[in-house]
Amino acid sequence: MSNPKKNKKKNGKLILGTIFVLIIVAVTVGILIYRENKAKANEITYDQLYQDIIDKKVEKIEMTVGGATVTVKYKDAPEGEEKTTNVNSLQPFMEFVNEQLQENPDMKVDLKMPNKFVSFFENFVSFIPTILLVALMIMIFQMQGLGDKGKVYGGDEENSTDVKFKDVAGLDEEKGELIEIVDFLKNPKKFQSMGAKIPRGILLYGKPGTGKTLIAKAIAGEANVPFISMSGSEFIEMFAGLGASRVRKLFEKAKKISPCIVFIDEIDAIGSRRTSNSGAESENNQTLNQLLVEMDGFESNETVIVLAATNRPEMLDKALLRPGRFDRQITIPAPDLLGREEILKLYTKDKKVAEDVNLRELAGDTAGFTGAELSNLLNEAAILATRNNHKVIEKSDIEAAVKKITVGLEKHNRVISEKDKKLTAYHEAGHAVVSKFLETQDNVKEISIIPRGLTGGYTMYKTNEDKFYVSKTELEEKMIALLGGRAAEKIALNDISTGASNDIEVATGIAKDMITVYGMSNSLGPISLKVDEPYELQIYGEDIVDEVGNQVKQLVDNAYIQAQKILLDNIDILHRVATTLLEKETISEEEFDSFFENR
Repeated sequence: MSNPKKNKKKNGKLILGTIFVLIIVAVTVGILIYRENKAKANEITYDQLYQDIIDKKVEKIEMTVGGATVTVKYKDAPEGEEKTTNVNSLQPFMEFVNEQLQENPDMKVDLKMPNKFVSFFENFVSFIPTILLVALMIMIFQMQGLGDKGKVYGGDEENSTDVKFKDVAGLDEEKGELIEIVDFLKNPKKFQSMGAKIPRGILLYGKPGTGKTLIAKAIAGEANVPFISMSGSEFIEMFAGLGASRVRKLFEKAKKISPCIVFIDEIDAIGSRRTSNSGAESENNQTLNQLLVEMDGFESNETVIVLAATNRPEMLDKALLRPGRFDRQITIPAPDLLGREEILKLYTKDKKVAEDVNLRELAGDTAGFTGAELSNLLNEAAILATRNNHKVIEKSDIEAAVKKITVGLEKHNRVISEKDKKLTAYHEAGHAVVSKFLETQDNVKEISIIPRGLTGGYTMYKTNEDKFYVSKTELEEKMIALLGGRAAEKIALNDISTGASNDIEVATGIAKDMITVYGMSNSLGPISLKVDEPYELQIYGEDIVDEVGNQVKQLVDNAYIQAQKILLDNIDILHRVATTLLEKETISEEEFDSFFENR
């Protein structure tokens, strides 16, 4: 890897040089503007000068042979003040002046020969801004990276990636799929002797934080080969052609240090579908085309593996995904229960954690968390433990960290009126009570009216299991639970508030997806109406658009009616839960379940 101190020094010089050039440009432009303004202030029209000469107001006229500017001194002008004008043709003007000299012999006429040095200097000064701007552009090009881009780890470089497969938890199947890449990088001749071709490109896709970059580094670490890392956004700049240039330089570097791994993170920044537009899209197209050319240009003896990561595979150009390029695509999913437990074990190795902390239980409470989110969770817990002067990370620290990440920071100092407290209490009680009577919904873990983040209160759920598929019944009951808060406000207080806006938005989104994406409409049937923009529905005809709207409304209305029915049937529990919330502010899982005993 290039020396960081050297690069820092080089970049510092470029920045200082740029600042210096900008100052010179500013000063030069200022001088030119001053001269121009001064010249304009002393300018007179040719017609005015013509008349003033006839009126004998002019004391002296200065002209330069071959020039077009005439300098004039008036009789009544202050000492040193002169006026200038431009003449289209010097010869006719001279003939006119000679005629006037006969009538006004006191007028002086000075005809000078041109000073070559002065003329050259004036022309040079006028070109200084252009020269400096060109110099500035060259500097910017250097800073923007016509030179070396991409971080290199391993090989003969100063730093090497020490990440191994053991450092990647929760991705056992994915590691098994990639182990042959390691074998190929270590023993390429073994595959070549069998006539086998290892995939040139491997696309890793999954939501942010699932470990795509980490597993790419682990492959390089296991194979002990250089790892060249570059983000897709680093290829794109404001200057046309820079992206393609950087792609060429990246692969030139890779071929020189082969065998190696080239890793392009966020490849969707340069690999999105090509368009025929100009401007930025044209630059993206050039960059992508160059990437396609480079991936096709590997020789059989060049052991360069290209890894790329994205969380938006649907955005990629199809040309990238054909055989010979990124012909192997591997999903890096969010970890399941066992995967989260393994990740938690890995991240707690270097932390002091209390013995009563159950990592399996914590894994169950963090369904949907990625590896990066779990790492952040434990880091937040460690910070809280330090703040609370705990010798180890206690269970309470971890629970507080979970709430902070999922719900927001606790706002004890926020002043809330009794009216808002009561509304929040019934709103959250509505969510909890309705959820209790829905078989597919998770158990309530905690209810609180203590403000967190942007919310006035919250209802936390205890995830029962990881879900890969969601049934129609689950989606319908999810909407019912979401609308339980609004229904409770209406039933208990005979009023509604803006607090349910997000619940309504999510419920409406679920209903729309049920109709347009999942094909769960009874009338429209199993057809996909998924569109990127709402107006695109128009291609299906007005009847279909109207029916989609009617179906979405019907689903949401039915969910709201069901939520109201559950609360009306259990109105006594709703009041008890809300009253307890107003008294204690927070209700635990055990306390909440106690309201339903003997029913």
